[in-house]
Amino acid sequence: MSIRLRLTLLYTAILALTLASLGAVLYGIQFRSMRFSSEEMLAGFATRMIEFRKEGDRAYWDAPPPRPPGMSPDEERRFSSPVMYLQVTDKEEVTLYRSDDLEDIDLPLSQAGQEAMERGESWTEAAEIENERLLIHSAPVVIDGEIVEIIQVAQSLAEQDQYLGTMRRNLLIGSGLAVIVAFGTGWVLSGAVLRPIHDITETARAIGANQDLSQRVEHAGPNDELGHLATTFNTMLSELEFAYRQQQQFVADVSHELRTPLTTLRGNLELLRKDPPIGSAEQEENLSDMVEESERLSRLVNNLLILARTDARQLLRRDPVVIRPLIQEVCRHARLLDPTRSITCDPLPDAVASGDPDALKQILLILIDNALKHTPGPITVTADAGDTSAAIRIQDSGPGIAPDVLPHLFERFYRGQAAADDTGVGLGLAIAKALVEAQEGMITVESEVERGSVFTVTVPLADS
Repeated sequence: MSIRLRLTLLYTAILALTLASLGAVLYGIQFRSMRFSSEEMLAGFATRMIEFRKEGDRAYWDAPPPRPPGMSPDEERRFSSPVMYLQVTDKEEVTLYRSDDLEDIDLPLSQAGQEAMERGESWTEAAEIENERLLIHSAPVVIDGEIVEIIQVAQSLAEQDQYLGTMRRNLLIGSGLAVIVAFGTGWVLSGAVLRPIHDITETARAIGANQDLSQRVEHAGPNDELGHLATTFNTMLSELEFAYRQQQQFVADVSHELRTPLTTLRGNLELLRKDPPIGSAEQEENLSDMVEESERLSRLVNNLLILARTDARQLLRRDPVVIRPLIQEVCRHARLLDPTRSITCDPLPDAVASGDPDALKQILLILIDNALKHTPGPITVTADAGDTSAAIRIQDSGPGIAPDVLPHLFERFYRGQAAADDTGVGLGLAIAKALVEAQEGMITVESEVERGSVFTVTVPLADS
């Protein structure tokens, strides 16, 4: 069952229940109003009859007038109706008088009514006599504390039943038509409201069929929940398209970087298999090239493994790391890479950062090694701590980085014109950026041509 049909049925069911409740309330109010009016009229008439009887005019019972004296115009109208009946019995329920309309039919009195008469109370009930429903009001005539007669006044319920039946039929027909109209209207409106979901479905189906992530959902409606859904879906498609293009570029770059060492290895192996064999000097040179390319290939694979782990969002350790000894150890390792270079590490705070110590060392070594490769002058490592984070800066005095290169500096496999002769593969800064962000940190660079560059690594402080 579709969402559209479920929503339509839900709204229709709510409307049907509302109409049924309203109809039942209206019908009940009308029924009680008519019944109360009839009971009040019959009780008033019976009271007048009892009062007349207590006056002692026995001639009234021998030849009773068509109606008691002193009736109001409304009672006059009701009593003159052909559906009004009167019956008088003694306490033994022997009929003393009945109106001509009753002929030889006795008005019944139930067991509960008889018990009410014995208590000297009046009683009203409905009964069916010869396929006609009557509302019967029975009242005892009490003289000197003794019940001498029972007066029963009845009115036909045919008109009320007909009126209530018509009302009930009209309510059912009207409610049924309203439910049908509501179902059709709800079906149309729910289709219009859910159209963005249909568009999203069709767009997703088209993307899956055509492998085209450039498609977007067109939504011109209000910025409601469905509008947010369409916007979110389009944003997701944009991110997927960007990630897909990055993946394609990454695969192309990896293929290109792997092709060079593999081609060199294959060529050298072919030379070593040559018959007649090449000279020993050439063999030594080929073996040296193969070792160098193998090491380059190993570094590339290790770097790709690190990037794959960061892309998979594998969690890094979040341990307290004292910044001062960490930087001092990194600087000591860096001086071993190039003993002739000046690497200064000062001043350093005693702050405690939150992160993976091995990953932080690797980040700083990548940045210092990058500075050693591309700048001939001294390198300075400084750090300071704020309220929530610590900043570590690696500054050099080299040629700087061109403005057009800065936006691409942390891209994978990107190497600027100055690094054209470098043996690296352009993954160092990308790895540093990925490791910093995996620790909820940030890495930035500021550079001016001929005035050097400053790389800043910002990491959160440990909770005190």
